[in-house]
Amino acid sequence: MSDVPMYVTSEYSSSERRITPSWSIAQLKTKMEPITGIPPSSQRITLKTLTNETIPIEAADEETTYLQSYPLAPYAEFQITDLRPPSARPNFNAAGVDKYVMPEEQYEKKTDSVLAWKKAQKLGRFDPNAPSHEQAKIAAFAKEVEQRGIEVGKRCRVGQDDTRRGVVKYVGEVKEIPGSIGAWIGIHLDEPVGKNDGSIGGTRYWGEESQLKHGVFVRPDRVEVGDFPIVDDLEDMEEI
Repeated sequence: MSDVPMYVTSEYSSSERRITPSWSIAQLKTKMEPITGIPPSSQRITLKTLTNETIPIEAADEETTYLQSYPLAPYAEFQITDLRPPSARPNFNAAGVDKYVMPEEQYEKKTDSVLAWKKAQKLGRFDPNAPSHEQAKIAAFAKEVEQRGIEVGKRCRVGQDDTRRGVVKYVGEVKEIPGSIGAWIGIHLDEPVGKNDGSIGGTRYWGEESQLKHGVFVRPDRVEVGDFPIVDDLEDMEEI
């Protein structure tokens, strides 16, 4: 069975990958670690089809359960959720760390790059059918936003985690996230357990510059809108 081009998304990354159906779930998790930065034991993987169906990728024996038993399809999505508590997760937005960025013109001339390989294999935007795949993906995210009632100004929580409550500040595309298309949700968390201050890649989406990381960008399926007031850590304390 040939490889399947699919999107792999997590809180920290978004990219297109070739997935081999003969891999076991355990193999998939091992291969996802260097891509997402999430250890296999802390990964929860969900397959999201182009029809917006979500299927957990899990089994009692992940070593002998293979991906070919799931409905993999070109440009469907593997969503990788980090099960570690926020305090144990890495901070990829550390200030004061300079990184080298190769000029785009120089990168396009390289013959041993991922871009060159995609061109040769007609993958991603070089696939003649890519526009239809991308439109389906964008439409699926838009539908998710509508169905979940996600709007700027509404209270919400992220990933069913009550320590990550906040307010929706932005709904739309975020060009600064590499390889991503469709809607992202920008949320100002009540507590500074986010990944940014409302800006990413030099573009500010809300608020002002701050050392406190209250901001996070996530896909619509991770956002639950509702009556989620600010948690009062003292409300359960007995009177003295």
